[in-house]
Amino acid sequence: MTIDPTHDISQVIQLAVAPVFLLAGIGAFINVSTFRLGRIFDRSRLLEANVADHDPARHAKIVADLSTLRRRARLAYLGITLDIVAALLVCILIAMAFIEHFFGFEIRGLIGGLFIAAMLSLIGGLLAFLREVFVAVRGLSIGRPTQETQ
Repeated sequence: MTIDPTHDISQVIQLAVAPVFLLAGIGAFINVSTFRLGRIFDRSRLLEANVADHDPARHAKIVADLSTLRRRARLAYLGITLDIVAALLVCILIAMAFIEHFFGFEIRGLIGGLFIAAMLSLIGGLLAFLREVFVAVRGLSIGRPTQETQ
């Protein structure tokens, strides 16, 4: 019985489709995170321009806001880094699946390990994103009286 090589490669392509959709999702998270990081930088530049304010209460508020923005930037950067690592691992996983098929290597364990590593990295990136959102929301003063309105 002969094996149809076209059928074999189509199976490998079918198996590679799911990780490709995963890449699209990871890319969306990277896009959202980089947008948030850009907004953090924009806000911090604006505050830094006003940090020399002579009013001590206003100065203290700006310094506190800058500290929060610095923390958010670190979390966003961590999330972006972990998401990019996850995407790279998925790309390597797809390449390894094709290498296994074309060259007959038995690297299923490596492919499984790459998938687990990619998922752990993605989980870390999502947790960093979630933490950054928590820090951002906690720093909001909407509905709370400020020094200026008291």
